[in-house]
Amino acid sequence: MVTSVTAYPIAPEPSAIPASLFNVCFVLFVINASYFPTAYFSHWWIYDPNGLGIPTDFVNVWAAGRLALDGHPAQAWDWDIQKQLEVALLGQDFIGHFAWHYPPPFLFVATLLAQFPYAVAFIGWVSVSFAPYLAVMRAIVGRPFGLVLAVAFPIVLNNTLVGQNGFLTAALIGGTLVLMPARPVLAGICLGLLTYKPQYGLLFPIVLIAASQWTVFFTAAIVAGLMALASWLAFGTESWQAFFHWMPMFSQAFLTEGKATFWKLQSIFALVRFLGGTEQLAWIFQWIMTGSVAVALALMWRSRVRYQLKAAGLAAGTLLITPYLFMYDMMVLAIAVAFLVRIGLTSGFRRYELAALGCALGLILGFIFFGAPLGLFATLIVTALIARRAGPWWRREPAPPLLSAASA
Repeated sequence: MVTSVTAYPIAPEPSAIPASLFNVCFVLFVINASYFPTAYFSHWWIYDPNGLGIPTDFVNVWAAGRLALDGHPAQAWDWDIQKQLEVALLGQDFIGHFAWHYPPPFLFVATLLAQFPYAVAFIGWVSVSFAPYLAVMRAIVGRPFGLVLAVAFPIVLNNTLVGQNGFLTAALIGGTLVLMPARPVLAGICLGLLTYKPQYGLLFPIVLIAASQWTVFFTAAIVAGLMALASWLAFGTESWQAFFHWMPMFSQAFLTEGKATFWKLQSIFALVRFLGGTEQLAWIFQWIMTGSVAVALALMWRSRVRYQLKAAGLAAGTLLITPYLFMYDMMVLAIAVAFLVRIGLTSGFRRYELAALGCALGLILGFIFFGAPLGLFATLIVTALIARRAGPWWRREPAPPLLSAASA
């Protein structure tokens, strides 16, 4: 009986890091690492030169936590009440809403953060959620270079600037994938915690069933159930009622009316709407994409493709199947890229791979300047690299047990 298996063995003679890859990552590493101290003291981040809070996403987390601490958790989903508290906190009004739309279990995080002053909570949240993301990226790449790659990923700037939860989402998905071969219970815990953003866990049941990973499957289900129960006990039935009552309004605002503007969403749904297509047409394209990715991943996870490629495919696939994908959640793409980098450092990069990754990087950086959902094309490039590495996996024999496949 195998009791301990290393999912990602170190290659006897790992290849050197290509100079072009290291140089690009190092430059981005320096930019990201130096920007936020400079931005904070220059009043570009969190507070403006007048000492007023800069309106941005994190304000909805702090405000929701404050409402829960004050005994009114269900009001966190009320846009008008939430905005009144946000305006009072920031000291200035703003156009639109920074609405709270997470399931009640995420209120545990919000209530913890709301016990601190706003700036402390903002910086603390970004810093604490960044730590597991760094650890996961280091584990996937298998070298200290994983830390450089993690900090260099361009979405780091976007996620940190608005105080979003992209680091946590990437850490939980990456943690699930890196732990699954040898530590299925821990992998299931990570996956269960991911239910705070359920749209990014939809593919996991499909691949877990396809790969017969029942320990991960049932552990995740138990953790998700316990989180729901705990939030019900802590925040009451009204919080769940409010969540389901306001959910259609969020869908109407973001996917039908485009109140957040479609260029900020990085899905095929948003691209169709951005180009002037109707909502019905956008849903047709989105469902075709979602169904194709789900079927492909189910077949891939039953095949003999090496585990790292399966994991990379699943990370990229989570971004392709949801219409509701803001740029900060594309932190998950870093997980897919890290698996590809590990393969390249272990067995050598193919001649086109670094150039293709450079194009994906350029598209992500260009998102801000061109005001278009270019992140979708970055995800498609990474997905194409994964598929090319996997080869004709649909013709291969059924996969061996996952512990063996992980070492392939």
